[in-house]
Amino acid sequence: MTAALRHYLIITGNYWAFTLTDGAIRMLVVLHFYQMGYSPFAIAMLFVFYEVFGIVTNFVGGWLGARIGLNRTMQVGTALQIGALLMLTVPNPMLTVVYVMVAQALSGIAKDLNKMSAKAGVKLVAGAADDQLFKWVAWITGSKNALKGVGFFLGAMLLAWLGFQGANLALALLLVLGLIATLTLPSGLGAMKEKAKFSALFSQDPAINWLAAARLFLFGARDVWFVVALPVYLVSIGWDFEWVGAYLALWVVGYGLVQASAPALLRGNKRGVGVHTALLWSLILIATPLLIWLGLIVKLDPSWVVTLGLAVFGAIFAINSAVHSYLILNVSSMDKASMNVGFYYAANAGGRLLGTVLSGYAYQTIGIEGCLLISAVFIGLAAGFTLQMSRSLMASQH
Repeated sequence: MTAALRHYLIITGNYWAFTLTDGAIRMLVVLHFYQMGYSPFAIAMLFVFYEVFGIVTNFVGGWLGARIGLNRTMQVGTALQIGALLMLTVPNPMLTVVYVMVAQALSGIAKDLNKMSAKAGVKLVAGAADDQLFKWVAWITGSKNALKGVGFFLGAMLLAWLGFQGANLALALLLVLGLIATLTLPSGLGAMKEKAKFSALFSQDPAINWLAAARLFLFGARDVWFVVALPVYLVSIGWDFEWVGAYLALWVVGYGLVQASAPALLRGNKRGVGVHTALLWSLILIATPLLIWLGLIVKLDPSWVVTLGLAVFGAIFAINSAVHSYLILNVSSMDKASMNVGFYYAANAGGRLLGTVLSGYAYQTIGIEGCLLISAVFIGLAAGFTLQMSRSLMASQH
């Protein structure tokens, strides 16, 4: 086994362990607090700090990784997630909104430190070969999302078996193993020879700025229905918690498998994978929330319309996401990989924040149908920004 492959497997393994806890904690909080009588909007508010601190962390984390090494930022992120999980093991009376928001803030910092470190680390260990880079980034992203789906199911099952506090303790113990594995990574992975300046946090490349804007609205389009609206809607039409967890788990597993398979699915493209690929699949994606909305308006069986429609949405979205994740690494130079990835995933976290808040508020005010229409508008905006990226790249080549 080459050193590059060994380091890639360590990064991926820790990312997997982290992802299981991240998916599980999301499902635990949504279901436990809905069970305690919280409104959909109040539940959404529990995740606001998670997303806000994720934005800040991506900005600062990319700069920090360039200064101290991605191995260190990954270890700090993993340790913070263990702390966040342990915070949620206190008795129910202590689980106030503010307390849970603080725990989610720690978890948001942890998740995005870990994510930035893993994605930028792939760029460094994969080398300059575009084909290998696309395969490795698609695999780490796709397998991570498949495991996040397993995490949703795991969270629902642990809630039923161990209760909220016991489930969080079990997840913290699991993550200790991931932290131990990262101690074998080389010191200073990805650190710049010249210390990165704080002003370099903001990308100076117009193409990266347009791609980040597209990413913001792409993920806002997903989370506006996925985070709060969908699980609460499914419970409201009679689904049990276990069935909700199982469906969301299956959705994310399928999404991850398609994402990991994206290089094979797009292999026949004669032009190769590029910005044109992201634009095409964004335009295809717009149709799915509109068709689901139409099915609900004409009073088709909501369980079938929503579950099958969102399965199609997930498959198309997965290809979009895989191409986007490849593009940010492909257009970034080696020495600026961690900072560009940090900036890009700050936009990603911004989209999740926007989608999360709207998911609770829009569902409470205009229902699942309104969430789907907002999703379609956001995808249209993402397609427009992707087109601008294409024009920016063409202009820079002339």
